[in-house]
Amino acid sequence: MRAIVVDPDAEGGLRIGEVAEPTLAADQVLVEARHLALNYGDLNGARNRPAGFVPGWDASGVVVRAAASGGPPEGARVVTTMGSQAGWAERRAVDLDEVALVPDDVDLAAASTLPIAGVTALRALTRSGALLGRRVLVTGASGGVGRFAVQLAALGGAHVIASVGSIARGEGLAGLGADEVVVGLEGVAAPLHVVIDNVGGPQLVAAWRLLGEGGVIQCIGTTSQQDASFPSLVGMRRSIEAFTKGPRAREDMEYLLRLVQRGTLQVDIGWRGSWSRIAEASAALFGRQVAGKAVLDVD
Repeated sequence: MRAIVVDPDAEGGLRIGEVAEPTLAADQVLVEARHLALNYGDLNGARNRPAGFVPGWDASGVVVRAAASGGPPEGARVVTTMGSQAGWAERRAVDLDEVALVPDDVDLAAASTLPIAGVTALRALTRSGALLGRRVLVTGASGGVGRFAVQLAALGGAHVIASVGSIARGEGLAGLGADEVVVGLEGVAAPLHVVIDNVGGPQLVAAWRLLGEGGVIQCIGTTSQQDASFPSLVGMRRSIEAFTKGPRAREDMEYLLRLVQRGTLQVDIGWRGSWSRIAEASAALFGRQVAGKAVLDVD
């Protein structure tokens, strides 16, 4: 079957090649992929993988073989994630706790964007405590995770501050629920109660200084690729937490799909095209030219 594979000699280090069919365990379904969602993490990680490796966490498609232990039947529309990657292929074997049924009135391409970006935003906010009336800062707010975090924080009743890299990158965020849209941390006042940080580096240090008593920063990304240097952590009670999405995303994906179905959660696809254009798509994502998510169509 065809898949996107690591090739150091290809443009962008990735190309479509031939790989072996996946093997299926009793608690896995076999899914024929229709759409692949790109994430900064899986693209960046692919750079350190050997030639022939199939990357990719997120894909949506149709079940072509049900699991021996149950789960979605053959023909079901589903969205899938994680496993040992290998998501950017024509077919993938997926654990039952990493696959969710997609409602008939939800677009499969839109569904493909939810697992990593949407679940990361949801879980980072959930572990930060009650949001009603709290001041929540989302950095890197124009990206895939950021746009979901802005919406989910607003749904939770927070006062949402969306931080972006430029005025142009902030377009549309007010419509998603941001009460303030700022470049960097310009004009952001203390205290902040929750920070969902995609950027890291010096901006993380600056956000720390704005935290109020009991405030928390969830470190979900380091797109700046810069070190964060803290002169001192002495002072009022506040915390920085390392974050990773973790496994077993089915229930959270189902929740997000219900929000999309109701029109409560908007999916923004800023780049979409054939999976043969993987080099172009990854360059656009790394170059911060994508507002929202990038999706590849398997054709």
